[in-house]
Amino acid sequence: MENKSHALAAGAFVLAITALLVALAVWLTRDTGSSHPYELSSADAVTGLQPQAAVRYKGVAVGKVTHIGFDPDVAGNVLIQIAVDDTTPLSPTAFATLSYQGVTGLAFVQIDDAGQPQARIPPGRSGVPRLPLETSQLGKLTQQVPRILEQVDEATLRLNQLLSDENQKRVTGVLASTDQATTSLAALSARLEQTVTQRLDPALARIPALADDTQRTLRALQTAAATANSSLAAMGQTAERLNAQGGVMDRLADGAGALSHAADTFGSATLPRINRVADDTSRAARQLGRTVNGISEQPQSLIFGGGAAVPGPGEAGFVAPAAQP
Repeated sequence: MENKSHALAAGAFVLAITALLVALAVWLTRDTGSSHPYELSSADAVTGLQPQAAVRYKGVAVGKVTHIGFDPDVAGNVLIQIAVDDTTPLSPTAFATLSYQGVTGLAFVQIDDAGQPQARIPPGRSGVPRLPLETSQLGKLTQQVPRILEQVDEATLRLNQLLSDENQKRVTGVLASTDQATTSLAALSARLEQTVTQRLDPALARIPALADDTQRTLRALQTAAATANSSLAAMGQTAERLNAQGGVMDRLADGAGALSHAADTFGSATLPRINRVADDTSRAARQLGRTVNGISEQPQSLIFGGGAAVPGPGEAGFVAPAAQP
């Protein structure tokens, strides 16, 4: 009897401890605040999402997942029921996505604001309002995987075509031509450097002296231009003085008129008189010449006198001598 009583007491103690643990778990997991239910319908897989998973609004825990099942309204969709605290300020632009925490792969529901109003989704059969569930970044990446693989295959095919034997030969020829071009370019660069050193540098060295000569020439031209301007100004003043009334030009004109009158007077009166005097002088000179000739031929005529003068050519009584045989 005593053993049975000890066993009964131990069993009662175990049952009491179990009941206390269950009550403690219920008390710790109880909801202390009110919440509002929402539904999410997704055509994508919800791998990693479990009931009691966290619901976050802009990173802050605001609720939990209460149930995961299939959507009776849309065949093939997954229906996710969540409970969000009534104090959460959800806006009409709110939408949900499925996110993953760290590298553990634990999924949770992330609620964000789109910044612009979203299309209203009608409630399901239960009458619970629904939030738009958009594809997560991982889901978008998963959807792009087939396209990425196609592009990789196409790139691989083109790379194989590019690395074909024929193209490799062409690339080898291009590299050889490039090598030759590089060698020619180096030679050309050396020649150019030599040309610059031998011809261009001396020419550049002469440029300062040439510039000095040019400056001196310009200064000389400026001086000559200034002198020419002064001379032109003086000539202008001289021309004004010459052309002034009663000036040199007027005096020259008056002198030219007087000279013309004197020339007319000389030609009409004085010149005929000079001509007559010249004729008389010429006749007197001829007579004097004949007299001298007669004295030289007959000197005695100075003492005894001369006979009659023999008429000369063109005078009366002139007789030409007879021709000698």
